[in-house]
Amino acid sequence: MTAKSTKPEKKNYHHGDLHQALLLNARQMIERDGVDSLSLRKLAEQVGVSRTAAYHHFKDKNDLLIAIASQGFQEWQQLCQQFFAVQTSEGSHQTTNSLGPEAFARFFQTYIEYATNNPAIYQLMFGDTLWPNTSPDETIKLTQTAHPCFQYQLELTKQWQQQGILSPSEDSLRLTQVTWATMHGIARLVIDGVYQQGASIDDICQCAINLLLNKTDSQLS
Repeated sequence: MTAKSTKPEKKNYHHGDLHQALLLNARQMIERDGVDSLSLRKLAEQVGVSRTAAYHHFKDKNDLLIAIASQGFQEWQQLCQQFFAVQTSEGSHQTTNSLGPEAFARFFQTYIEYATNNPAIYQLMFGDTLWPNTSPDETIKLTQTAHPCFQYQLELTKQWQQQGILSPSEDSLRLTQVTWATMHGIARLVIDGVYQQGASIDDICQCAINLLLNKTDSQLS
């Protein structure tokens, strides 16, 4: 009696479908078991294709991780655009002018939620797995998706300043950087398990929002 093969059956994918399947399964692997658990060999086995097929899409593990991080930046920007955008008659999206303090608060809280709901991806986006250990040529790929996210936040900051919601006397770039640094710091403390109680996290976010909002025109001398 001939023994049945235990090798997984190879699957046929359209080129674009395989690329997305590899990304999806890679994300699931690192979310479940961490970045160290991921390899193109294991990924190919899980998806049901040859290693050669996987290498047609990603030259190595680092290339795959950059693609996952880039996907995270794209998701975050799309989330912001959907939140702040209004539909035009031509079908395109433009940033709405109704950016009140409630919108700033929701933007701040949504950032924390995205980061803490996607900790493995967030670590790739902003952690030391990629940025200090990636060649300049590969870093350009990451910057091309990361920079538009920050630029979008900068444009929002300028609008909030124009409306007096954020301090108009502060440099827009520096204010954007401080806002991002504050959100990032809170997100990291939650992800690292320093803050675990939901009520405390909400209070911390609200305190930070209150400090950033331009409630008076007085400035420290």
